[in-house]
Amino acid sequence: MGSRTDAPSSDAARRPLEGVLVADFSRVLAGPLATLHLADLGARVVKVERPGSGDETRRWGPPFSATGTTYFDSVNRNKESVCLDLSDAGDRELARELVRRADVLVGNFRPGSAAGFAPDELATLNPRLVTVSITGFGSAGGADRPGYDFVVQALGGLMSITGPPGHPTKVGVALVDVLCGKDATIGVLAALARRAVDGRGSHVEVDLLSSLQAGLVNQVQAYLGTGVDPQPLDDAHPSIAPYELLTCADGPLAVACGTDAMFARLVDALGAPALARDARFATNADRVRNRPSLRAELADLLRTTTTVDAEALLVRAGVPAGRVGTIGDGLRLAGSLGLDPLLDVVDVDGAVVGRQVRSPVRLDRTGPPRRDAPPRLGEHDDAVRRWLSTPMEETP
Repeated sequence: MGSRTDAPSSDAARRPLEGVLVADFSRVLAGPLATLHLADLGARVVKVERPGSGDETRRWGPPFSATGTTYFDSVNRNKESVCLDLSDAGDRELARELVRRADVLVGNFRPGSAAGFAPDELATLNPRLVTVSITGFGSAGGADRPGYDFVVQALGGLMSITGPPGHPTKVGVALVDVLCGKDATIGVLAALARRAVDGRGSHVEVDLLSSLQAGLVNQVQAYLGTGVDPQPLDDAHPSIAPYELLTCADGPLAVACGTDAMFARLVDALGAPALARDARFATNADRVRNRPSLRAELADLLRTTTTVDAEALLVRAGVPAGRVGTIGDGLRLAGSLGLDPLLDVVDVDGAVVGRQVRSPVRLDRTGPPRRDAPPRLGEHDDAVRRWLSTPMEETP
C-alpha cells in the first residue's frame, strides 16, 4: 500500500527514499517536520496517533482546516494516519509489527523510550531499525524537563540577541523546532547510509537546546572567542556594516553589504563615492566601529528616495537590497523568480484540496513531488491495520 498519488516509477524518476518505511510516533513540530522531509524524499510515513485526539497540533488553531488546523497541515502532508491505543494489547501488537517492518522510527517521547518501547526491545524486534529520539534538553540532567520552542529560545540565548536592546524578542516562527527537525533528518540520512554498509541500525538523538546552540553559529562562537555575551542590535549585524534596515522616504529598506567592494558600489549608486574612501568607512571593521555615523550618512542619502526606487537602483548596482515584505509578498516574489514555491495537494480521489509550500530540496533524476494532502485523523486506519495484520510473505 503506497501513497495516494504514488505510481510505479522508473529508475530515472525514482525518489531517493522510495522503499523506506518510517514509523512516525512523533507529534507537534520537530518530529513531524523531520518525517515530512523523509516523506517528501519518497519514504512511506505511517503516522501513529492517539485515538480520538491525535496530534496536539490538530487543535492548535485558528486558522482551522479540514484536518483540524493549518498548523497541523504545515508538516504532515504525504503521510498516512492510523490511530493506535498503545495501552490496548491488540493495538500494541500492531505497533510492534509496524516496528518490525520499519526502517526508521521517530518519536519525541521521554528519554530512554520510544512509543513505550525500551531500547533493548526495539533492538530485538528489528536490529536494522534506525531510531530517532527528539527531546527538549537531552537524556541526562534535562531528561525530565519538558521542551517547548519558546522556552528554549529564552533559555538558550536566542531571545537575548533578537529585537531591540532591553526587549528580548521571540523569533516569529518556532525556529528551534525547525532546526531540530532538520538535524533529525540529517541524522536519519547518515544512519541509513551507515546501515547500507554494515546492515545495522543506529540510534539518533537530538534535542532542542543543542540544535539551538549549533544554530547560533557566529554568535555563539563570538562568545566562546571573547567571553562576552553578544547583545541585541535590533535589525543590525554584529560583525558587518551596513547590514541592517535603512530608512527611505516611505519606509525601511534592507541593505546587506558583505564586502568593501559592495559598499563602494552602494555609495557610488547613491551619488556619494567619496564615502568609500572616508577613513571612518574604508573597511568593514571601520564601518562596524562607526555604525551610528554610517547609518546617519546613508539615511541622509536615502531620505528622498522611495523603497521601490532604492531597491531597483541598488540591485542594478549589484548591492543586496530589498523592501520589507509580508509572507505573501515573499511567496509572490519566489513565483516571479521561477522558483515555483507552491504545491497543490490532493485528496484520495485526486482532487485539489489546498496549497502548501513545496520542499526546498530539488534533486535531478527524481520524480515529480508527492502531493498527498495531510491526512484526517485515522484516515488510513482500515488499510494500515489490514496491512499490519497480513503476514509479510503474503503482502503484495
